[in-house]
Amino acid sequence: MKLTESMIRDMVKTELSAEQIGDLLTMTGFEIESIEFVDGEPVLDINIMANRGDGASTLGIAREILAKSPESRPTDLYERLVSGYQLGDERTPLAEVVVESGSPDCTRFSARRFKGIVNGDSPDWIQDRLRKVGQRPISLLVDLTNYVMLETGQPMHAYDIAKLGQPKLIARQARPGETVRTLNGQDHKLGEGHLMICDGKRPVGVAGVMGGESTEVDAATTDCLLESAHFDHMAVRKTRKQLGLQTDASYRFERFVDPEGTVRSMNRFADLLHQATGVDPVAGIADDYPTPPKRPTVKVRPSRCSRLLGMDVSSSEVETYLTRLGVSLDPVGDGFQATPPTWRIDLVREDDFVEEVGRIHGYDKIPEALPIGSTPVGGSHGANLAQEIVLKTALACGFDQAINHTMRDLHPLDGGSLRVKVLQPHSPELAHLRGSLLPGLADTALKNGGESVHFFEIGRVFSNGSEWTQLGMLSQGQFDPPSWNRSEDVADFYTLKGAVESVLKALAISVEFSVSKDPRLHPTRQAHVGKFGVMGQIHPAAAEEAGLAPDTFLAEIDLTALVSETSTERHYRQVYRHPAARRDIAVVVPKSVRYADIEGTIAKACGELLEKHWLFDIYDGPGIDPGSQSLAIALQFRKPSNFTDDEANQVRDLAVRALEALGAKLR
Repeated sequence: MKLTESMIRDMVKTELSAEQIGDLLTMTGFEIESIEFVDGEPVLDINIMANRGDGASTLGIAREILAKSPESRPTDLYERLVSGYQLGDERTPLAEVVVESGSPDCTRFSARRFKGIVNGDSPDWIQDRLRKVGQRPISLLVDLTNYVMLETGQPMHAYDIAKLGQPKLIARQARPGETVRTLNGQDHKLGEGHLMICDGKRPVGVAGVMGGESTEVDAATTDCLLESAHFDHMAVRKTRKQLGLQTDASYRFERFVDPEGTVRSMNRFADLLHQATGVDPVAGIADDYPTPPKRPTVKVRPSRCSRLLGMDVSSSEVETYLTRLGVSLDPVGDGFQATPPTWRIDLVREDDFVEEVGRIHGYDKIPEALPIGSTPVGGSHGANLAQEIVLKTALACGFDQAINHTMRDLHPLDGGSLRVKVLQPHSPELAHLRGSLLPGLADTALKNGGESVHFFEIGRVFSNGSEWTQLGMLSQGQFDPPSWNRSEDVADFYTLKGAVESVLKALAISVEFSVSKDPRLHPTRQAHVGKFGVMGQIHPAAAEEAGLAPDTFLAEIDLTALVSETSTERHYRQVYRHPAARRDIAVVVPKSVRYADIEGTIAKACGELLEKHWLFDIYDGPGIDPGSQSLAIALQFRKPSNFTDDEANQVRDLAVRALEALGAKLR
């Protein structure tokens, strides 16, 4: 929104320059986009926030300056506008306005009639100011409505009564099949929810947006009906977007216009018209006010202002600042009962009033101080942390993340749970909520060629009236292209089992794998993952029906249940300055011994001195008894001081002796 410096000074007596006014407004939340000189006069381009429609006028900007700058004083024009701009004309109006029942989007509807008009050019000073703010002067009546809108923030529209047929306007909802041609010459088909300004038979304007072409004023207009109304800001925005219109009026109505300003603005129009043409008298005012605003009363405590703002603000300062902004205050207990003005619908709770106090008192007055209070643990925690761990572990295992749509069609990999059907699906392909992540992963695999694909997904699934988070994994083919220095690594039951175990290990959960009977999986190549899910090779019939390769391996894990048993408590250990000591052992063990038992035995025997250990070679060739295998295991030790060779050997020997209980022999 643009305003000339002279328009601001019409309402505020101040020693501040245009640049200082711009700085002041920026500090109150009305950022100045630029200050340009047009024909030698500064023009301020002000950014009006979406919830501050009261600032979209000279009156609103003047109010902010007067609240922030105690040295500035209001002019007579400002005082008259604030008090309602009364003209002392209480005669019976020569016009009629009606808000039709069932039209709650029009909360106030006012009109005034002007007779004996010569609709020529507007005064030079008004044309000059309109040009400087980027508006094109058109005629006396149109220019006055635009200028008063800039002054007061109230959009108005003038109708030619000769074209209207009678001095009467009706605000009502559009009826099916109705159309209107707006001032820009475009025809619009109206629909349900569109609020119209109508004569007795047809729409003659889009409420809050643009007037109609059929009743516009022109050089022949001598009898004019001026409309000034208040419309619901959400309804205006909806209508404007659906009709594809954008106007200065809709810009203000969308940000909210003061419902108490309809009559004030028409009186200002009447006064300017009288000054320009001497047209006198003007008729009384028709005013239909079915829905006066309800203003909530909120308790505001100076103590809370000081606490939230981080600086001391006295009770008298709180009272002064809020009163300057038009807030009504009644002392009560340790604070005030505050009633916001009709032009501030954004003031609904105590913290909103605290913000008003802060911006008028000055954020630059907040003292510099170190933060106080407890410092919580940063980052994710709880279930979110556990899911992040699962995601990072799956990525580290060579899988790519997939994100699929929650709604889909039935699929052979759905499983036996009852699918949840969407009440009004957009298409048959989106008719059900997914009960498993595997169908989506299957589709993703096919879209990526269906061969050498490794995907996982974490998402919500739905079945039998409940929902939970699931981890789905699909693996098929090579993990990496063949290389001269690396053997070919192809997905099988054990590579997928290793990935699942990595996820469980990252969450510090140990489970038993047992025989399962999932019809989607191969009857002899599948397993339960504890009580949390199932994994294995896809059933040949399901593979054929889904279009997947028969050597595709799948895993489906209930992540909600898994996370519920995960401890996300963080354990910290000292960071040692000294290097680690490594010892490698090779032991021959029966193939019937699980490696998980070997890992647990080593960890228990070495205790806290064992930093980590890993298997780096397996051998079962010549020299090894049938039914046994040789495992090469690396042991890494660390302690606060340096390990000597003897100390490292002693810890290694503890591990070897413990493994003997499992039938292992040092090779």
